Amino acid sequence: MTDVRSPDALSRFTVLDLTRVRAGPTAVRQLADWGANVIKVEPPATVEADGALGAGRDTPDFQNLQRNKRSVTLNLKAPQGREVFMRLAERADVVVENFRPDVKDRLGISYDALAAVNPRVILASISGFGQTGPYVKRPGFDQIAQGMGGLMSITGEPGRGPMRVGIPIADLCAGLFCALGILVALLERETSGKGQWLHTSLLHSQIFMLDFQAARWLMKGEVPMQAGNNHPTSIPTGVFPTKDGHINVAVVGEVIWERFCQAIDAREWLTDPDFEVNAKRSENRDRLNELIGERLRQRSSREWVEYLNRAGVPCGEINRIDEVFADPQVQHLGVAAAMDSLPFGPTACVGQPIVMERTPSRIARRPPARGEHTAAVLSEFGFTEAEIADLRAAKIV
Repeated sequence: MTDVRSPDALSRFTVLDLTRVRAGPTAVRQLADWGANVIKVEPPATVEADGALGAGRDTPDFQNLQRNKRSVTLNLKAPQGREVFMRLAERADVVVENFRPDVKDRLGISYDALAAVNPRVILASISGFGQTGPYVKRPGFDQIAQGMGGLMSITGEPGRGPMRVGIPIADLCAGLFCALGILVALLERETSGKGQWLHTSLLHSQIFMLDFQAARWLMKGEVPMQAGNNHPTSIPTGVFPTKDGHINVAVVGEVIWERFCQAIDAREWLTDPDFEVNAKRSENRDRLNELIGERLRQRSSREWVEYLNRAGVPCGEINRIDEVFADPQVQHLGVAAAMDSLPFGPTACVGQPIVMERTPSRIARRPPARGEHTAAVLSEFGFTEAEIADLRAAKIV
C-alpha cells in the first residue's frame, strides 16, 4: 500500500502512541483515522514477545485497532532508548499511554519530563482506576471495571447473577473519552500555547456511561436492579417472541402506546386500569409482556418489523453479527470499510461512525509490522544513518 495518510483534518498533529491492549489504541485510532501522523512506539521483539500484552498482530482484534499508524521499535527501559524518545517528544504534539500510573515515572517520561523538552506537548493517560487514590496500583481490566462500576449489577436477567456486557465497553469508552480530551486540549492550546496532562480511567469512564441509571441513585436514592431485556422505565419496551424468533419493540410514551395497541388489535388495553399509564404498566409488566407475546406470536419477525414501523411503533430485528453486516441499511452506511492487511490481505474493518461531509475518515494505511517504519521515522526526526545503525547495533531499536 502506498505510504499515505488519512484525510488532512488532523495531519498537522504528530502523535506518539505508547498504548497497548485496547483502551489506549482505541483513543489513538480516533486520531489516526482523520490523518494524524501517528507513530506507534513498540518494544523490540527481544524485549517483549508478540501478544505478551493484548492480542497478537495476526488477529482481527489487533488489525482493527492499529490501522493508519506507523511503527517504530524502541527499548524505553534503556537510558539510550529514553533519550531517543525524548528527541521524538520534542517535536510531537501528543503522547498517549496506558501504562500503570507509576510506569511512566519509572521510564522517565512523565508529563513534567516531557514538558521540560516540549512545553506544548499534551500527555494523555488511561489507567484502570485513576492516577492517584487507594486503587492506583491495581491492574485494571475491562471486566473488573464493569463490575466495580456497577454495570454488571444492572445487566442480565433478575435473579441470574451479575452479567458482563458482550463488548469491552469500559475499555472502549475510556479510549473514546481520552480521544475527546485530546481534541479539547489541542483546541485549548491554540489560545494558551501550552500543553497539559489529561487522564481518564476505565472505572471513571464506565461510571459516566451509567448515565440515567447513576442519576437515579444520585438524585432520588434509587438503586437500579437487573431488568433483563425490559427497559427499566419505558414499558413495554423489550424483547418479544414472534412466530419464528424474537424482535425488539420500544413503546416509549403514551402516544406510541396508543399506536401500538391499535396496531396489534389490542385497543381494550387503552382503557384497562392496569395498563392505562406507564406507572401502571410498570407494576403489571409481566402480565402485559405475556399478553403482548400472545399477539406477536401470530406473525413472523419480518412481518412485525415492517408492520409496526409503518404504524409508527419503533421495532427492529435482533441480528447475529453476520446478519448485521448483511443488513441493507448497514451496507448503505458503509460501516464495513475496506482495508489491506498483512495477515489477511484485502479485508474489511469497522469504519468510523462519524460522517464528515468535507473531511471523511478513511483507512489509508494498513496496520504496520513491528518496527516497519523505524528508519524512516527516525530520519524524519533528524537522526542520521550512522545514529540509526548504532541504535540497531545496541538493540535499542
